[in-house]
Amino acid sequence: MNVQTKVTATEDLMANAIRALTMDAVQQANSGHPGAPMGMADVATVLFNRFITLDPKNDRWPDRDRFVMSAGHGSMLVYAIHHLLGYDDMPIEEIKRFRQLGSRTAGHPEYGHAKGIETTTGPLGQGISTTVGMALAERMLNARFGDALVDHYTYVIAGDGCLMEGISHEAIDLAGHLSLSRLILFWDDNGITIDGGTELSTSTDQQARFRAAGWHVQAVDGHDKEAIAAAIEMARADDRPSMIACKTVIGYGAPNKQGSHDVHGAPLGAEEIAAAREALDWSLPAFEIPPEVQAAWRAVAARGGEARQGWTRRLGDDPRAEAFRAAFAPVDRNALDAAICAYKHRLSREAPKVATRKASEMALEVVNATLPNTVGGSADLTGSNNTRTKGMRPVSAADYSGDYIYYGIREHGMAAAMNGIALHGGLKPYGGTFLAFADYCRPAMRLSALMGVPVAYVMTHDSIGLGEDGPTHQPVETIASLRAMPNMLVFRPADAVETAEAWALAMEQDSTPSVLCLSRQGLPTVRSRHVETSLTARGAYVLKGPAMRDVTLIATGSEVELALAAAELLAVEGISAAVVSAPCFELFEQQPPEYRAEILGEAPRIGIEAAVRQGWCLMLRPEDGFVGMTGFGASAPAPDLYRHFAITAEAVARLAKNLQ
Repeated sequence: MNVQTKVTATEDLMANAIRALTMDAVQQANSGHPGAPMGMADVATVLFNRFITLDPKNDRWPDRDRFVMSAGHGSMLVYAIHHLLGYDDMPIEEIKRFRQLGSRTAGHPEYGHAKGIETTTGPLGQGISTTVGMALAERMLNARFGDALVDHYTYVIAGDGCLMEGISHEAIDLAGHLSLSRLILFWDDNGITIDGGTELSTSTDQQARFRAAGWHVQAVDGHDKEAIAAAIEMARADDRPSMIACKTVIGYGAPNKQGSHDVHGAPLGAEEIAAAREALDWSLPAFEIPPEVQAAWRAVAARGGEARQGWTRRLGDDPRAEAFRAAFAPVDRNALDAAICAYKHRLSREAPKVATRKASEMALEVVNATLPNTVGGSADLTGSNNTRTKGMRPVSAADYSGDYIYYGIREHGMAAAMNGIALHGGLKPYGGTFLAFADYCRPAMRLSALMGVPVAYVMTHDSIGLGEDGPTHQPVETIASLRAMPNMLVFRPADAVETAEAWALAMEQDSTPSVLCLSRQGLPTVRSRHVETSLTARGAYVLKGPAMRDVTLIATGSEVELALAAAELLAVEGISAAVVSAPCFELFEQQPPEYRAEILGEAPRIGIEAAVRQGWCLMLRPEDGFVGMTGFGASAPAPDLYRHFAITAEAVARLAKNLQ
């Protein structure tokens, strides 16, 4: 037996181990998707056995290759490989507990649940789009630190469903435009969806689609290991992102069910598993792996360990080592807090009247000058979102050394790519669009929150205050929907001072993403007295408060100005009103009950926000009042809209008197 024949024979066993573990785990759970892991086992085996570089003993090693199963329902492929490689948190007991409460082997790969899982996948298309961010981060860091410290690939397996999702177009287009040559995508071209054959719902020539977007494209038999290896070699040598169309048989090895949608998302059944074992010449009992197969997979891990040790030595000798470690380290809170505090002092003294989108740009000048690794961007709204500060340079296929990304009109793709950049490490991304388009970003924003990835979303034109663009662009319900999302900080600052505090808080989060909801219209500085501590960090605070109050006016963002004006009107009539600014409900909810009670008081309350009341239950009791929106907006100058919808100081004062 020659060397190549021996390699292929070993890889046959390695691939069949994935198939066997998949069949057994899904059968025991009586739930799961055996088709994709069994169909892509040959591709995955060749990739890991011959190419991929990672070390299970250090799953966060910065220069490891990234592997993502975008078709997340095929999670058993990931878990089987991790068990075979020897990840210490993936013993056979975890495979046996597939899809069970408390196990690391969730139905779809969940970031943070087990080592080596680079991102949460499940919603189809998210994995592809997240890997674009990872591959972009690799190229950007390579431009900063060179091949000695940053030189790795991002591999992703995608299915037909991933490529049908609209976000895949945004991601593929962006990757091709930026020539992300270290991104290699394997398309599991099995022609099957849940409903049946793909001909039911698509006729797209996917290979032509990728070529049109600037990708290197190849097609192989997904069960021909030598063809797979040759394709990967060619992909790695090309200066474009690569798509390898792998023609596979879904559920390969199950003789009576393979190739049909029946094997996509259900256990094979004891009879079919027995037939598959015979067809694969796999006579071992369930969950048992031959020692020689285990040894072959552990050799992959050992190779990765040696590579990591070599990288560690290079890092120790590299003059850029300190800067590299700083890029991957948590934010220097002391430095950022000091810079923002000094900036706030100047703002309180100068009291500018600016839109909070402009105040955001001003604060970002401080943030970007203080932190070494921020990366800005916008979905074709740079001049409106004010996300590019002085000295920022665009990232392009010709020059990855910049720090500003023009994402194009791809809000969803931008949000997913930012997840990938943040997950990769070494860079801290923020990106902007209009708040009304948060719904275009939402699935990726939800994954930010679910994974605990501290991405910052800059969302401007936050209310009817944007004016003439009309109801399609006026996000009356969007803030409430974002506040409904667990583990998401939603900031709506009232002025430049609160905006600066919000930026510091957003950048200092370890495991929570943030949304900054920012105004188009100019707002006065309401914090004219400098306070060193961050009041925004408390979520809500008394901005103006008499010793005894008859009513509490609680407002956010642009409506804090209205609350202050209403308090003045009420004072003339002998009614004492406390004004509470509430820039972040989520942070307020985290405060001790005593603090919340002190801020809200016992007097009648009125919430004021140019949005719907839903989501205000933290602040308002059923009997309390609300001045805001009850429907969609309209097209008109902002002052006319505020009067038309009765969001005025006079309306607040009238309601306050009615509550006395």
